[in-house]
Amino acid sequence: MTTILIIEDTASLQEEILQMLDLMNFRGLAADNGVAGVQLAQQHLPDIILCDIMMPEMDGYDVLQTLRRNPETARIPFIFLTARADRADIRRGMNLGADDYLTKPFTSSDLGEAITARLCKQAAITAPYVLEMKRAAEQLGQMAFRDSLTGLPNRIQFQHRLQEALIQANRNQQAIAVLCVSLERFRAFNVRFGQSAGDALLQSVAERLKTCVTAEDTIARLSGDEFCILLTHRSPEAIERSAEEILKALSAPYLIQEHSLHTQISMGGSIYPNDESGDKLLNHAAIAMNWGREQGNPHCQFYSDEIAETTATRSLLEAGLRRALDKAELQVHYQPQVNLITGRIIGAEAFLRWNSAELGSISPFNFIAVAEETGLIVPIGEWMIQIACLQAKTWQTKHLLPLRMSVNLSAYQFKQPGLVRSIAQILKDTELDAELLAIEISETTVMADVEASLSTLQQIKELGVHISIDDFGTGYSSLNYLTRLPMDTLKIDQAFVKDITTDQYGAAIASAITALAQSLNLRVVAEGVETPEQLAFLRRQGCNALQGFLFSPAISADEFEKLLTEDKRLLL
Repeated sequence: MTTILIIEDTASLQEEILQMLDLMNFRGLAADNGVAGVQLAQQHLPDIILCDIMMPEMDGYDVLQTLRRNPETARIPFIFLTARADRADIRRGMNLGADDYLTKPFTSSDLGEAITARLCKQAAITAPYVLEMKRAAEQLGQMAFRDSLTGLPNRIQFQHRLQEALIQANRNQQAIAVLCVSLERFRAFNVRFGQSAGDALLQSVAERLKTCVTAEDTIARLSGDEFCILLTHRSPEAIERSAEEILKALSAPYLIQEHSLHTQISMGGSIYPNDESGDKLLNHAAIAMNWGREQGNPHCQFYSDEIAETTATRSLLEAGLRRALDKAELQVHYQPQVNLITGRIIGAEAFLRWNSAELGSISPFNFIAVAEETGLIVPIGEWMIQIACLQAKTWQTKHLLPLRMSVNLSAYQFKQPGLVRSIAQILKDTELDAELLAIEISETTVMADVEASLSTLQQIKELGVHISIDDFGTGYSSLNYLTRLPMDTLKIDQAFVKDITTDQYGAAIASAITALAQSLNLRVVAEGVETPEQLAFLRRQGCNALQGFLFSPAISADEFEKLLTEDKRLLL
């Protein structure tokens, strides 16, 4: 209903106007002075204001000026009621923004015509704005539920459709599936070719996805390079076939900026009713996708009990590992390295051990991967280097033995920008001679980014630290790169040592590594030596040192010190 505010200090006229408005089916509000009128106008925002000019406290001109200064009331049609109708008064009112004048006395017909004229004019003025607002609201609605780059539904819209599909699937006892798709190394693609090329690739992926599904399915871009597909009205077998078809379509080359480009796709899926809620379907599909990526699965990896169990175990390991340092649950064990000429201990390799109060003894094979995934390997690795250096300093002082302490760095640790600074600070804090610390890095890690590895290794070498290339022979380093590495020792991987006395291939590799090291004036240490026959072979080849169960496994610091005290030697 149209609301009209009357601001009139004459009670009889105010009542008369209210009656006229009631007969015209308008809702009337009334104020008997300007101050009260302004308050009612701001509170109710009427469609029209009828205002007397001559009033106590605040006259009509002041009322009009006050309302025009307020954005909420500035556009309300304003009609003056006055007994004074000379041109000066009319001009003043119009200059202030009045829309019309009604001269007292006026009839019901005069009032109705004035109100109708103002309402029609206001409607004509506001109609384009209303239409524009409607269009803007529709656009905002689309923006709220659509991805601006691809035009696909976004996460919000996908979740709405997923909930609707779940209700229908439950009613009809049908299977539905959520597939998560991610483009591998998309950030690197953006860096190499630019954001416009990256956007073009995402749009191409979206177009291919549209050709792979039916009108009843839903495709969405959730974020970055991650897409989701909702498959409906299919059997579990048909869902798997559809997933493979989508994967095949997305894996074909893309023509981006006149370049034919290949991109690796990771895909994971989750099926209802195995996963009963929308959130679980989405979460499990994402977990399955990441699992498949880690396992190198070229197909769509569907969520399973095995994945659920492994994920739960990882969550427990992560939570426990975050507390392990504070609870002193981590220990460093040491495996002796023995000189193959004297049989005496000349060094040790540090190994991390975790004995959790809640989970028991946990293999490094299980928790090191979790530490790398979460980034916990950085603080844990720094702690381990410090403990190992302190122990080496203790043995040097107590036994007057210059034992070299070897510490293995993971690929994640090796890439950290503060690594060299951290090693330098630890050496300073522990007062260990830099030459008594050996940093071990695997051949595979070095070859992942040769130039960056060379730079980091050179900086470590400049500290005076010994450098060992671990697991040598398992990677693909060329002789050209090998001669450029600032290294001191090659370690023969235990995979080759294991069969050197029974397998010609293993024996040939071990012999070649030893000969190569000798030609480059490098030391050779063999890992995993377990039998006298292996020892004899390595000695004949000129290997410098060994470590393995033949002499001792990795043991606690106290047990290691006992070996030093007893001056235990390897029988040669």
